[in-house]
Amino acid sequence: MIYKFKSQAAADVIMLQLNGDQMLAIVGKEPSAQGIITVAQIPAAIAALEAAIVTHEAAQARRAEQPQMEVDVEGDSIRLRDRAAPFIELLRISAQAGKDVVWGV
Repeated sequence: MIYKFKSQAAADVIMLQLNGDQMLAIVGKEPSAQGIITVAQIPAAIAALEAAIVTHEAAQARRAEQPQMEVDVEGDSIRLRDRAAPFIELLRISAQAGKDVVWGV
């Protein structure tokens, strides 16, 4: 499945299922084929994403300080900050315009 996050205020943001599921879980939404983040929910969603980015970067910094004996092959090399940036921008623009963000509709 591919997520297409839409708003009447900005361009669509398209994500693969794994990444879209991650964004939705971070903002407290159940990953599903359809959904909405209302204008009232957007500030909390942005705050949750920004907090997750800080936590993720702190964990990566701790990992970098510890020597590893194995090659890490889990996941990809895209940082959460970079992956979430277009979604956060969509949320910010939508909030400023007073528009909800939807997917699957």
